[in-house]
Amino acid sequence: MVLQQVAVDIETTGFDVDETVTVVGFAVPLGCRVFVHDPDGDRDDGELETAVQDRVEEHFQVSIHASEPALFRAVRGFVAERFRGEDVLLVAYNGERYRGGFDLPFLRTRAATLGVEWPLRGVPFADLLPVVTRRFNTTVEGEEQSDLPGVYAVLCDGGLNEADPFADSGEAVEAFADGRLVELVVHNVVDVLRTQAVGRVAERYCGKSEFTVKSLTPTDYG
Repeated sequence: MVLQQVAVDIETTGFDVDETVTVVGFAVPLGCRVFVHDPDGDRDDGELETAVQDRVEEHFQVSIHASEPALFRAVRGFVAERFRGEDVLLVAYNGERYRGGFDLPFLRTRAATLGVEWPLRGVPFADLLPVVTRRFNTTVEGEEQSDLPGVYAVLCDGGLNEADPFADSGEAVEAFADGRLVELVVHNVVDVLRTQAVGRVAERYCGKSEFTVKSLTPTDYG
């Protein structure tokens, strides 16, 4: 059985445990679904969608949430509805290792801190980074490309890199602080699409055993 890959990527206000999640984005076969935390509440969904659509060609849907718990609940509802009964494999690029891509550890800590339900219950997950670093040559001019933009440029057409308004994750943090949600969402959409593209290459050229698949359904005690 072949599992259909769905890419995920998050944005945050920083790296410490007391920082917050600002964006959670998914790349599904028909487009992208993006959840945005906007505590100021000075934009509506349609306004943000229109502004982002002017800068990316991919079909997508955006929803804005006034609090971090509300964002978590919306993501949980989307996962439960969209992935119910589907043969889906959630993938991220460097999304599991704490010191590198920290997507899942960050989400777990925030969910525990907020006391909300784990939003990714019920789906299997695989990190693409170990597959890429073990099974592909990504060395360019003597330097190994290991970050997502670099790997995407080597293994895919590289076109999405030009659409990314940020050079690094620090700029995404600054954009949220400055209220530049359009740029932040564009960056997230580009990241999930790059992840999706790299995942498809890995799926095309690597065996199933290369993907370390784990369940994201927690063990509930008590």
